[in-house]
Amino acid sequence: MQVQLKKGVMDMLVLALLTQSDRYGYEIVSTISEYIEISEGTIYPLFNRLKKEKYVETYLKESTTGPSRKYYHITVDGRAAYNQMRQEWDEFSGVINILLRGVDYNGQK
Repeated sequence: MQVQLKKGVMDMLVLALLTQSDRYGYEIVSTISEYIEISEGTIYPLFNRLKKEKYVETYLKESTTGPSRKYYHITVDGRAAYNQMRQEWDEFSGVINILLRGVDYNGQK
């Protein structure tokens, strides 16, 4: 179940991080990995899909510690998609939480 849950929210998590600031791939992976186990091999196809859907754009930025890094920037379409995902997540998780707490047949807690 955990694998399916991760797949279902990974786009939203990446877009959420990009609403805060532009980030390079490894930084995104590292941030998410602090909370959820993921691998770079899983996330880079996701980046490519988000770019193809025009939710993100990329640009190169020089690094003081090595080669230039590819940064991801959320687009206007990406923000709209993120807002829609977030609204759906909030509604869905709210219902799940209600059901997990327990509801009687009249809809009362």
